[in-house]
Amino acid sequence: MLNSLKSPLLLSAMLSATLGLAACSESSESTATESTATDSAATTADKLDTKFLTIATGGASGPYNIIGTSLSEVYVKTFGVNSKTQTTGASVENVNLLTQGKVDMVLALSDVVTDAVEGKNNFEQPITNIQQIAVLYPNVVQIVTSKDSGIKNIEDLRGKRIAVGDQGSGTEVNARTLLEGFGITYDDVTVDYLGFAEAADGMKAGKIEAAFFSSGLPNSSLMELEQGLDLQIVTINQDTLKEIIATKPYFKTFEIPADTYGNEVAIPTAAIMNALLVSSDLSEDDGYKLTKALFENLDGLKTAHQAANDISLETANNGMVAPIHPGAKKYYDEQAAK
Repeated sequence: MLNSLKSPLLLSAMLSATLGLAACSESSESTATESTATDSAATTADKLDTKFLTIATGGASGPYNIIGTSLSEVYVKTFGVNSKTQTTGASVENVNLLTQGKVDMVLALSDVVTDAVEGKNNFEQPITNIQQIAVLYPNVVQIVTSKDSGIKNIEDLRGKRIAVGDQGSGTEVNARTLLEGFGITYDDVTVDYLGFAEAADGMKAGKIEAAFFSSGLPNSSLMELEQGLDLQIVTINQDTLKEIIATKPYFKTFEIPADTYGNEVAIPTAAIMNALLVSSDLSEDDGYKLTKALFENLDGLKTAHQAANDISLETANNGMVAPIHPGAKKYYDEQAAK
């Protein structure tokens, strides 16, 4: 009798347990499915449409390459994209590489970008397939010589042997423009097309009398040169520069702060803003994400190179010289609305 009573009770208990387990299993499967869907959505949000992101920079020792490398690392970490930098002759080469679809993002000087958009100087026809992500930091024109050269002002370069940067580089473009603004053509000087490191070596060896360096501050090649040479920074007359700015608005007046290269006082010079460019084929979504990641990781770029301290969200879309990428515009509009 006892056994017959226990059997229905046991059967009921077993049935309840089985139903409970089934319910738990369904709940777990549902939770797992929701979690997988959420993870999948998060993963999708962190991906780019493009699988590769090559950034054209400049010489290996210059700020372009240092900042570009740091930005590439940000994109790898944020999006898992295959991103790398490519050392180049800088601005003119970079714009040509971007136009030809050989790289995906470039740093370039605003004067070169202006020429590209208008089809002038190094560009036979207007370039129409590039767009701007941001205005970055100023490239400062740093003309250097030795203190015993007797060269103090840009006008004193007439008749001298000078390095003007790699041929077609942003440094060479603004060197030529500034010299012409002061009434000096390449016929009036002996020109050597040398990059930063080569120009510094030429100065040390006494093979050249002065050199143009156009970069963010400080320039590592100049810092090394300062250790073995009594360095003199050449002054650019600001009144004459303002006359040049009237027709070349990408220039701005600037001062190299005291003690940048052992100089006791600030040195009047010129500067040109740097531009961050992408192909117009880049999707709006990718342009938005790349712009957002740049500014959300700005502290890391500042740690990589001091010049990045002058990159600011507040000024990043002021003074653009190429059409703004729609993804970048979306990001700036979003930030302005906050």
